Amino acid sequence: MDVGSFDLSHLTPGFLADPYPTYRALRERVPVKRMPDGSLFLTRHADLSRVYRDTQSFSSDKAVEFRPKFGDTPLYAHHTMSLVFNDPPRHSRVRRLIAGALTPRAIAGMEAGLVAVVDGLLDGLATRAQADLIADFAAAIPVEVIGNLLGVPAAEREPLRRWSLAILGALEPVVTAEAAARGNCAVTEFLAYLETLVAGRRAQPGNPERDVLTRLLQPDAAGERLTEAELLHNCIFLLNAGHETTTNLIGNGLVALAQHPAERARLLADPGLGRSAVEEVLRFESSNQLGNRITTVPVEIGGVACPAGTPVTLCIGAANRDPEVFADPDRFDIGRSPNRHLAFAAGIHQCVGMSLARLEGAVAIGRFVARFPRYALDGAPARGMRARFRGFACVPTTLNG
Repeated sequence: MDVGSFDLSHLTPGFLADPYPTYRALRERVPVKRMPDGSLFLTRHADLSRVYRDTQSFSSDKAVEFRPKFGDTPLYAHHTMSLVFNDPPRHSRVRRLIAGALTPRAIAGMEAGLVAVVDGLLDGLATRAQADLIADFAAAIPVEVIGNLLGVPAAEREPLRRWSLAILGALEPVVTAEAAARGNCAVTEFLAYLETLVAGRRAQPGNPERDVLTRLLQPDAAGERLTEAELLHNCIFLLNAGHETTTNLIGNGLVALAQHPAERARLLADPGLGRSAVEEVLRFESSNQLGNRITTVPVEIGGVACPAGTPVTLCIGAANRDPEVFADPDRFDIGRSPNRHLAFAAGIHQCVGMSLARLEGAVAIGRFVARFPRYALDGAPARGMRARFRGFACVPTTLNG
């Protein structure tokens, strides 16, 4: 494979369908790859771990990097305001307020409602012979969970998935004018909806133990509150962070189990492997394949010197198959231990909602497999064909084999 010609701005359909041979070649031959635009592309687990934890040398703030990509647009305002694309002190303050609404106790209290959502979907599928695992199951779950978290009325949830897909689609390495227009329209519509939702919640607060939006409207223990812009944009962030990646986690997991019948048999024989299986899905087919940082000072990574202001792409999908960390990394093993994957990043930017995502994945995958133990793929699943967010657009399935 000619890794010298690899360029994030010119990705082929073959790469988008299966990037792992390319990742392997880069990791083995050019683990710190200089892109034609001067940025770096990292594929080793050790290099990603170092960058994630060195927040002084590697910034998450995208105010400068996103300006030429988005200009003065709603997408720029959103992405530079959201938790994931900021450094301390703003990141620390916003994360503390959001984390206060996603405590272990709060997430544990969501399990019964999550089981009810999943079982309701499974009951609907039980009347059918065939289904699309994504549209009919995986994509419906996180929308309902986040809708419940924010207290979005059930009748008003229909646009949430469309808005999320449009906004996240604009984070791909190459963004077409059409994709940017969809993303900007989605941000504008979503903000207008949230303004009404927030006004209603201020007038009639919910129970802060169960209603995340009510919790975010309150000051923290130090008396700090989110600004209005921080509140609105981070409500969008909560949907986006918990929507497509969790949809992909569930879809990727069910497809992987269908394609590895021995592992599915293990899970059926021992449902206690459910949480371990979720960790292996996160490693084997990471929902989020790419992360980004920018250097704040001159640094050296893997013997490659780069000046301050160098964009760095962190290839999570490659790092999670690094043989220096994972034995037989291309094997899908639901009992793998240890499993030090980086699907949720690491350090201060480790995913604030990872416990909820793990719970959603374990409940959805475990209960689906138990309900339809002989489900089978009905032809080849259709990939979403995105570089950053890896999942399926459509998975036709026969439910009873």
